[in-house]
Amino acid sequence: MQTEMAPPVPSRVPATPDGTGLPPAAISTLEAQTMRKVSKRLVPFLLIAYLVSVIDRTNIGFAGMQMSQDVGLTQSMFGLAGGIFFVSYFLCEVPSNLALERFGARRWLSRIMISWGVVAGASALVIGPKTFFTMRLILGAAEAGFLPGAIYYLTHWFPSAYRSRVMAWFVLSVPAAGLLGSPISGALLNLGGVLGLRGWQWLFLIEALPAILLGVFALFWLTDSPKQAGWLSVEQRNWLIARLADDASRRHAPPKVSTWKVLSDWRVLMLTLVCGSTVTVSTVLGFWQPLIIRSFGVSYFHAGLLTALPYGAAALAMILWGRLSDRLGERIWFNVAPMSLAVVGMIGTLFVSSLTGTVILFVLVMVGTYACKGPFWALATESVSATAAAAGIAQINALGSLPGFFASYLIGAIRESTGSYPLAILPIAVFCAMGVLTVLIIGRLQSQARWFQS
Repeated sequence: MQTEMAPPVPSRVPATPDGTGLPPAAISTLEAQTMRKVSKRLVPFLLIAYLVSVIDRTNIGFAGMQMSQDVGLTQSMFGLAGGIFFVSYFLCEVPSNLALERFGARRWLSRIMISWGVVAGASALVIGPKTFFTMRLILGAAEAGFLPGAIYYLTHWFPSAYRSRVMAWFVLSVPAAGLLGSPISGALLNLGGVLGLRGWQWLFLIEALPAILLGVFALFWLTDSPKQAGWLSVEQRNWLIARLADDASRRHAPPKVSTWKVLSDWRVLMLTLVCGSTVTVSTVLGFWQPLIIRSFGVSYFHAGLLTALPYGAAALAMILWGRLSDRLGERIWFNVAPMSLAVVGMIGTLFVSSLTGTVILFVLVMVGTYACKGPFWALATESVSATAAAAGIAQINALGSLPGFFASYLIGAIRESTGSYPLAILPIAVFCAMGVLTVLIIGRLQSQARWFQS
């Protein structure tokens, strides 16, 4: 495969006058106005939608405090239920993103949101392990494609110089879901007995409603491309279209190639390993962190509050780190440093036995895991050519999510056999360390100009 990956993109691409006929000073003002309007229109909505997605995906960490006994789940069964989501998620991810490219982001993202909302709410009907496994499998298929679809969609609206901070704001949904969703989920468990339902059933029903409402709203709010953006002025549309075209021309995109060549490209696979190492940490701990904290004997509500603390720190770190990455035009070390911090935090749990120490270490892990999200997706979208973006981004996210299946089950099995959560977390730390090494190799290849050559 000759040119699947794009050559380096300058972190600061000067505004171009193409399509505007305006002097440079006016273009600078026009750029600021345009990007501000685009950001306010798209980023908050997608952030909220992804936040709801993460809550609906990970709230079994709280539901499991009650439902494990109600439906007969062992620790290993719970881990399997948490991880089986990623099997169907993986299988449907790339097809979903290709469908988005064909049918348009507005309709397809709306379909995804409504689908996962319905399935997430229906999880309140499970009566045993088999029905729970089935609902998790269906939920993975329903939600598949939202994250890579939204990221691909944002590349149609934001030039490369803006992407690290924009991706950081978008992926901020994940720690924000933990920060906001954890106390809410903990409180909803106390609704047990209302209308004859258990607390975990109310949790699934109530937290599923926003996804359905957002899916309907997306049909009226999202716009497929800048050319169709009636909420931008003619000058703003022309400037944005020209700027994005200039970005694409700088990347010397190759002719359209087969999806298989994109998916099997060694550079895409290396980015997939990096993605998988951090996604596994954030997703698996999203399932297990409430149960780990609850094991210290705290109440449901206090477990929610303590679970929220690491996410709050991670949310702040994501924004500051993503902005600094754009300012310095650096991607490699802005991945290596936080990922290494996460590894240190996970290994540290082997030597700490107090609730306070455990929460502090979880803060380090979550800050490290999430701070690198913006710089990573900036690195990925700047590396994958425009013609390969839809399949490439979906491949990175799909395969990157798949280890979550094995990791979630592994934690449950190790915990069940040893009684130790720190030992259960150790394999995840090793996998994250492999991700750090892979980023360093990518940086080395970039410095030798071999990353962009076959």
